[in-house]
Parts: sequence; structure tokens; C-alpha cells
Amino acid sequence: MDKRKVILVAGRRGQLAHALSELAERRSVPLIAVGRPNLDIEDENSIDTVVGRLQPGLIVNAAAYTAVDRAESEPQRAFAVNRDGAARLATVAGRLGIPHIHVSTDYVFDGTAGRAYTEQDEPHPLGAYAVSKLAGEFYARAYLERPLIVRTCGVFGPGGLKTARGNFVETMLRLAATEKPIRVVEDHVASPTYSPLLAARTADLVERGQHGIFHVGGGAPISWFDFAATIFRVAGVKPELQPTNEKEYRTPARRPKYSVLSNAKMESCGVAPMPPIEKAVEMYMQARASYFDKK
Repeated sequence: MDKRKVILVAGRRGQLAHALSELAERRSVPLIAVGRPNLDIEDENSIDTVVGRLQPGLIVNAAAYTAVDRAESEPQRAFAVNRDGAARLATVAGRLGIPHIHVSTDYVFDGTAGRAYTEQDEPHPLGAYAVSKLAGEFYARAYLERPLIVRTCGVFGPGGLKTARGNFVETMLRLAATEKPIRVVEDHVASPTYSPLLAARTADLVERGQHGIFHVGGGAPISWFDFAATIFRVAGVKPELQPTNEKEYRTPARRPKYSVLSNAKMESCGVAPMPPIEKAVEMYMQARASYFDKK
């Protein structure tokens, strides 16, 4: 990658795009995050126009359709963005010889392994969103010689403070403010990932010239119930938190029950391990306090 050229991030409002923008600013690296209407990855002409104007040295596909449950009733929308949009970006990057990062998800696995998934494990997605994301991976690998495909899990970060959807942390804090009992599933385990750490680890992989599939998850396994408990403990609030399970809490989309990602491959390249989840939540709360102090 030519470090003198700008990094183009497709997807402007997401938590990772926000984290990448802040990281680039701190490192004095030129980066532009572009989303709709200026960059629409469902329109190849839009991609050609933006890429032609910016002449980027790296393209990061951080754009995604992430409404997991809604994708079951409108799969065509999920595939239009996560598969076809990814294919268009990869095609342009491949044609012009631009290094490319494709961001994917732990949901490409079915969660039946009962252990942290490695890059060698065979994907088996359970729903329309997950299938569309795996299809995006296939296109990135098909059209690019050396793509970097980063799978991550349960992303939360300061960028969620600026969007209507927010993130799991904000959802929990909002529910805590209602002073009503909060029910969270205890039988689904993941490795939630703090977006600034995800951005930094991804940048480290790029600087080391890595390509192929890498897992960059939050580290240690934790149930969503225990994650909620950690959030409340760090935030210093004590709502009534009750465990539930997938039998009681039905959703339109099936989700993997154990979608923890192993970071061993990433760490073997000399990239620093992720800190404990409690430390990541503390970092989030500090960033959150700073955000509201500035408002």
C-alpha cells in the first residue's frame, strides 16, 4: 500500500468506519469514509466515480446490511449490499490493483463447535444475513489476489453514540434507565469487540503485509447475559438483570449459540492480544463520557 495515498472506507456511519477515521487522524494517515449518497456500493458507477476521484491506496469495505432479523423477510436487500455490493467493490479494487480489506462476521459459523472458531473452520451460516456475508467473502477472494478478510464479532464503539441503532452497550444503558427488569440471553456466547481496538488490530495486520482470513474478536468468551452484567458493573448502575434463553426469546433469524472467534492467528503475526472485556467496556465508558462532555 502506498501510504501517501488516501484510504477509502466504504460506509461512513458504522462503528468501525468511525473508529478507523479516528485512528487515521491520530496517526496522520489520510482517510476518507464515504457512504450514501456519495458512495453507493449497489451502484458500480458510483464506485467508479469515487475511486476515480480519490485514487485510493487501500479500500476498506465497512459497509453492510446488518439488520439480522429483518434480513429473513427481505433477503434481497441483505444480498444486494453484503454480496453484490462487496462483489462490486472487490471487482473495482481487483481491476485497478488496489489493496482491499473486506469486513465479515462471526455469523458465518453455526455455533455448534462449542469452542472458539479458527480461520480453518468450515463456515455454516444459519440465516439470510449470515449467508449474504459469507457470499461477500467469496467474492472478495474471487476477484482479488491478496484480500485481507477480517471477521469480527459483536462490535461496539463510540460510533454507536451517533446512530439511531446504537449498540448493545447503549441498549443496555437505555433499558437500565427505565428501572424495569432486563432479560438477556445466557445461552448465547460470543466475543464482543470494541471498535477502536478492532480498527487498530486491522491496521496492524495491514502494516505487517498480511492477507487472507483473520479473526479479530474481543478475546475471551462471554455470554450476552454476563456482558450485560459487566456493562452495568462498569457503569455503576444496578438494574434488575434476569437471565433468559433462546427458547424464551425467539427471534426471526437463527443465531449461532457459540460464535467466539479465536485470535491466535492474528497474535501469531505479532499483533497484540485483545484486553479483557471489562477493560474494553471501561475504555468505551471513558470515550462515552468524553463524547457527552463535548456536547
